[in-house]
Amino acid sequence: MESLFSNNPVSSVSSDRILYTPSSFARASLLHLQEIGTLKALKVHTSSRSNLQSYLFFVVTKGSGSLLYDGREYRLSEGSCSFVNCQKLYSHTTDPDDLWSLRWCHFYGPNLPLIYEKYTERGGKPSFRPEDVDEFQRVLDDLYSLASGDDHIRDMRINEQLNSLCTLLMAESWHPEDATELPNKKASVIPVKEYLDQHYNEKIKLDALSQAFFINKYYLTRVFKEQFGMSITAYLQNVRITHAKQMLRFSDKSIEEIGMECGIGALHYFSRVFKDVEGVAPTVYRSQW
Repeated sequence: MESLFSNNPVSSVSSDRILYTPSSFARASLLHLQEIGTLKALKVHTSSRSNLQSYLFFVVTKGSGSLLYDGREYRLSEGSCSFVNCQKLYSHTTDPDDLWSLRWCHFYGPNLPLIYEKYTERGGKPSFRPEDVDEFQRVLDDLYSLASGDDHIRDMRINEQLNSLCTLLMAESWHPEDATELPNKKASVIPVKEYLDQHYNEKIKLDALSQAFFINKYYLTRVFKEQFGMSITAYLQNVRITHAKQMLRFSDKSIEEIGMECGIGALHYFSRVFKDVEGVAPTVYRSQW
């Protein structure tokens, strides 16, 4: 069984794992588990893989070692976590004088590549130290219990737990040790967000925002996206579309009036932007809802 995880002899580690085979429905539609388990190094041990349609998450529960991923080395110790794309070459090695123990899961899903892309875009790294590693451990506990059980809807429950894992990972996509100015970032851009929420129906330009809040526009653009996960333009558009949907559903105003009042613009432009976001024209949205 160890050959499924490592190229090293079985005697180099003691491991306990479950190889999980999801249903065809789960593989096509859900986040699904591939493998989950624990590993205790008995001597110097390296695990290496690449070109695998999988994502690996693991926690160091004891000891220390290193992760080599995407051409960089990351030091890991008790409480460290790692989240990597197994299409890329990766390897992790225990320190010889501080043999480690790990808990891990391999998982995949049709939308997971996009989730990982968003994770890295927000600043997520291959390794991090969460404030509360127990939250991650509890998810692994639940996944292991589900994978070893016979619940008739366990693929759905596994999907739920893997979504919880992704939520925890996304919340950890910031690393205070690498972003000492983060509190200042938060203090700087939250008033900008509040201004957009209140003045969404006005004509808003980046230069004007920069001047009004005394923030360099390039810095503002970068920090806003880092903080809220989208650009200022995308956020403003979402706010405007939300108000437009409310007016379409709960008012008798014309489509043109709504386009102007939500700040998007004249009828044809509003209709095009609305359809790009919602997938249907404003008139269709109104009749459907």
